Amino acid sequence: MMSKLKMIAGALLALVLLAGCGQTGSEQQRTLTVLAAASLTESFDELGARFTAEHPDVQVQFDYQGSSTLAEQIKQGRPADVFASADQKNMDKVRDLVGDPRTFATNKLAIVVPPGNPGKIGSLADLAGDHAVVVCAPQVPCGSATQKVTRAAGVQVKPVSEENDVKSVLQKVIAGEADAGLVYVTDAKEAGQQVQVIDFPQAEQAVNDYPIATIKAAPQSDAAAQFVEFVHGPVGREILTKHGFGAP
Repeated sequence: MMSKLKMIAGALLALVLLAGCGQTGSEQQRTLTVLAAASLTESFDELGARFTAEHPDVQVQFDYQGSSTLAEQIKQGRPADVFASADQKNMDKVRDLVGDPRTFATNKLAIVVPPGNPGKIGSLADLAGDHAVVVCAPQVPCGSATQKVTRAAGVQVKPVSEENDVKSVLQKVIAGEADAGLVYVTDAKEAGQQVQVIDFPQAEQAVNDYPIATIKAAPQSDAAAQFVEFVHGPVGREILTKHGFGAP
């Protein structure tokens, strides 16, 4: 009887030890929160997967929105580790709350139209005509870039909608709710055959720099610094180039 009791006690002890080991592993798993411009969605999803492959104890959680929205959330004290903006202006809004921002990519605009180009859009000037055009809101980096290129071209566009991020502009064109939209070349690339892309020379007048920085109050400051370096490193450059971003 004593022998059986000892065996049972030993088995229970082993189970307790195993459960304790599993709990320790779970506790060591860290979540890195990255606030990133909507136009970075596909490239940063891939970057996050590659980063976790090299840092198995870190799970990267992304929140993609317009840069102006994310900057405001950081100012209001939202807990996060890294901020990647689609322009320097919105990074400057939180300058006292982040580390040293560094540009890691560039981007510019393109016109997208539904397949078949029902509005017969051929240039930026055509957007001033009687067409349903969708753009980003002025406070959003792609909206600010839109204002720059239209001013440079002397074109007055009267949009039917101003969206809070570039993905919303793209989706309206894909859904056939607009004759044309102004989005980043990277978003146009990701859309593939869902849209037709029209490049225009004035886009060079508004090339956006993308800065990234750790947030000073980052809960995971070490992992945040590692992620920023990863974005700037050779893997980051490879992935960003593949998705259509220019070098800084």
